[in-house]
Amino acid sequence: MTFEETNLNDNILDALYDMHFEEMTPIQEKCIPEILDERDLIGIAQTGTGKTAAYLLPILSMLDDGGYPKDAVNCIVMAPTRELAQQIDQAMQGFGYYLDGISSVAVYGGNDGSRFDVETKGLKMGADVIIATPGRLLSHIRMGHLDLSQLSFFVLDEADRMLDMGFSDDILSIAKLLPENHQTIMFSATMPNKIQQLARTLLFKPVEIKIAVSKPAEKIQQSAFVCYEPQKLGIIRHLFKAGELERVIIFSGKKDKVKDITRELKRMNINCAAMHSDLSQAERDDVMYRFKAGQISVLVATDIVARGIDIDDILCVINYDVPRDAEDYVHRIGRTARAQRDGVAITLISDNDIRYFSDIERFLERDITKTPLPDGLGEGPEYKVMPARKSTRGRGGYSHGGKRRGAKHPHNNTPQNQQSNHKHKHGNKGKKSTKNSNQGGKSNS
Repeated sequence: MTFEETNLNDNILDALYDMHFEEMTPIQEKCIPEILDERDLIGIAQTGTGKTAAYLLPILSMLDDGGYPKDAVNCIVMAPTRELAQQIDQAMQGFGYYLDGISSVAVYGGNDGSRFDVETKGLKMGADVIIATPGRLLSHIRMGHLDLSQLSFFVLDEADRMLDMGFSDDILSIAKLLPENHQTIMFSATMPNKIQQLARTLLFKPVEIKIAVSKPAEKIQQSAFVCYEPQKLGIIRHLFKAGELERVIIFSGKKDKVKDITRELKRMNINCAAMHSDLSQAERDDVMYRFKAGQISVLVATDIVARGIDIDDILCVINYDVPRDAEDYVHRIGRTARAQRDGVAITLISDNDIRYFSDIERFLERDITKTPLPDGLGEGPEYKVMPARKSTRGRGGYSHGGKRRGAKHPHNNTPQNQQSNHKHKHGNKGKKSTKNSNQGGKSNS
């Protein structure tokens, strides 16, 4: 399905034409009509499926059609990290190229005071769309830099990551400031209980759209060690003594384990660094820069970098512990075997994690090779395939905090522009709008 077959307006279609966007991805094809129809929506989709366009395009189209409050914040897009906020901001600039009346500003933490002052200036000048990390947005709200009482669109991108990073209270605090008749759109890569609970709290009779998680690339050589927890560091020592492993990411679900692994590797004189939530944004930026530049050979990380990391030359991914969801496993090992390269994925399965790995194998529809433990580590537990766990999916429908959505926004009665016989002519729109170039808040990625 092409973008021209939707009710996106001419200005949006012209920008897409200039960017050579023609065919929609599955998530865009399913989400754009529902969002244009002003439905609350929860989308379950991996990174890289085109979900940013799936929500930005219809929202920008509706804002450009008019009927929304002037001199008010009309849309908030929440993102878990500075890096994702910057990516969304860049997409906003491309999609909004011809939108003369739509302004935006990006606000995110990890910067010096001068950046905060620039953000403040941009917010006070007025912005239709704010792209923000939760903590930074709350800081501006508490200082009186913006009013959300007339908001029309509230978007949560990578909601599962935001909850993993401890932003649940911040999100709920922001949501309490929103008017009752706004439209809420939530995207998540996985659908654990905590995401279902958040959806029931924030969304009103939402459309639920799920794009199946892709299986890992065939070029990834997957294997596993079945072991007891105390044997894991011994396996790590073996792996790095056995060969010159470089361009490696080691994932663990807990930051304390990340610190332990990093200390052990440094004792072995392995060129490594840790990435976890205890680091400041500046420290995380520095670690990621050095890893991308090849100054660090091994990155030891929590799932904070499992999705969205844009590095094509990762040769090996090691799961120090087993992810609780098959989707998370796919996200982790998907960091390797990119750009037509081969890759290796090794998982350490403790006796307590056999059930979770059985679920992963069931999802993959294949048995992963179990490698014998290295000499000197003793025997590991027996690997027995466990029966499938019962679904933890919540029962019952969604609510909206016990409230009923109020009357629709006046814009809801405005008919969408029809796109019949639409023709694109680059250059006929005149100069690019300066209002859409992040008033006072342009990010440097």
